[in-house]
Amino acid sequence: MADDRRTVFSGMSVIAPNGSTTEQFWESTLGGVSGIRPVETFDASGYPVRLAGQIRGMVGPELVEGRLLVQTDRWTQLGLVAAERALLDAALDRAALDPYDMSVITATSSGGNEFGQREIQKLWSKGSRFVGPYQSIAWFYAATTGQISIRHGMKGACGVLVGEQAGGLDALGQTRRALADDASVVVSGGTDAPLSPYALACHASARQMSVRRDPARAYQPFDASAAGYVAGEGGAIFIVEREETWRARGAGHGYGELAGYAATFDPPPGSGREPGLRRAIALALADARVQPSEIDLVFADGLGLPEADRAEAEAISAVFGAYQVPVTVPKCLVGRLQSGGAPLDVAMALLSIRDSVIPGTPALTELAPGCALDVVRETREAPVRTVLVLARGFEGFNAAVVVRALQDKRSGKRYHP
Repeated sequence: MADDRRTVFSGMSVIAPNGSTTEQFWESTLGGVSGIRPVETFDASGYPVRLAGQIRGMVGPELVEGRLLVQTDRWTQLGLVAAERALLDAALDRAALDPYDMSVITATSSGGNEFGQREIQKLWSKGSRFVGPYQSIAWFYAATTGQISIRHGMKGACGVLVGEQAGGLDALGQTRRALADDASVVVSGGTDAPLSPYALACHASARQMSVRRDPARAYQPFDASAAGYVAGEGGAIFIVEREETWRARGAGHGYGELAGYAATFDPPPGSGREPGLRRAIALALADARVQPSEIDLVFADGLGLPEADRAEAEAISAVFGAYQVPVTVPKCLVGRLQSGGAPLDVAMALLSIRDSVIPGTPALTELAPGCALDVVRETREAPVRTVLVLARGFEGFNAAVVVRALQDKRSGKRYHP
């Protein structure tokens, strides 16, 4: 960063398959409750993939006003609900701030799949006169950022990051840059809803998804029998502020600090060069000015494919040493949420700091050969102060962030949300 101003997470909201509010999700996750179940939104009997992480009873007129329901895709609707709740959680009085000091920076993967498919089907079956006018905006990858900005009168520099799983961390990295420049408050994070027939077909075509029918064993990161991932919907939205803005308004509520961030890209296959995840980890630690020994917990990306899991395990072990740092992948309970997945991990990292607890990886039954990791299988109490979160996107994106507990610079005492 250009200066030493700290970046504070002052509010957040989680919407996930095993809990549609932050505390519901956290209770379910600590209890090992899964949100992975047979696909319910359409007939998936013709697909090799039959399971997904799905949110039940989440979006409707009681949460998103009717005019926005017809203008937006489910992915944006989830983002609107989460942003509203995160602002309440932060107790932020937007009227007291300059609209041009408030920004929105979110992540997405491929935009409004469900809305876009519905309108394209109308085009093919009925003709162009039956395509709704909102098709031009609802599918667009910047729709969530735009709708949140409009709804809350946030007129500062806004943006969207597209990097699949890694994009959710990239959005936070860009958020920190915006706060170092001229923003005082940023709505950040990401949600996704990739469970329409078209979107699921795109996932399946990459041949990385699990075709198992047992929800408890469908997605098993770092397991000896790992056979792919399960797609899911949801994510997390944060209110991120300059420390001086947060202090000045006397909110007395902060989850932690975004201390370090880095992004890399893998070299071309066959080049013989090392994948970029190890370098992303090292750069993020250096950016946060912490040593590997200071990291209390790692939220791993955990793709659930043997080769990818082994490569991630090697990167983690190369930095921390074999079996030297607790590693967890609670997303095995909800699936990989694309651009919402990494923000969800960041939310869990902040909640782990708040509650001094490490959520487990209940899908793990036997650690895969070559994965020299201390994978936490069951939830356990432990002091957590500094956490590393990792994410990898399709075709080579890597990102890492370090979040840590807030401390008063003068007294050294830790803040508690």
